[in-house]
Amino acid sequence: QVQLVESGGGSVQAGGSLRLSCAASGRTISSFAMGWFRQAPGKEREFVGSISWSGRMTNYLDSVKGRFTISRDNAKNTVLLQMNSLKPEDTAVYYCAAGRWPLLGTYASEYWGQGTQVTVSS
Repeated sequence: QVQLVESGGGSVQAGGSLRLSCAASGRTISSFAMGWFRQAPGKEREFVGSISWSGRMTNYLDSVKGRFTISRDNAKNTVLLQMNSLKPEDTAVYYCAAGRWPLLGTYASEYWGQGTQVTVSS
């Protein structure tokens, strides 16, 4: 079993930055692809970004490319999501996930965190 706990969410004005962290426990995440998803009110949970177990490969939602960066530290069992140039449409609950590469959809996730709220005001 893997337990995932997100942190770093909050409220920020448009154009600002936030860095989300995902701390894993229970077992090492080094064998998992890791990803971030988000869910806005009234919408389905959507893919944001994923990173391979080695960190060499990444995928991003088109609308966040160039603004968000996902990284991982297997030694620390953590995954980060650096979010820059935030927009109001980025407002959502952000979830960390562990699963199968390329982890582009919720179907590929085996473990989820509880989520952290990100609110971007205009």
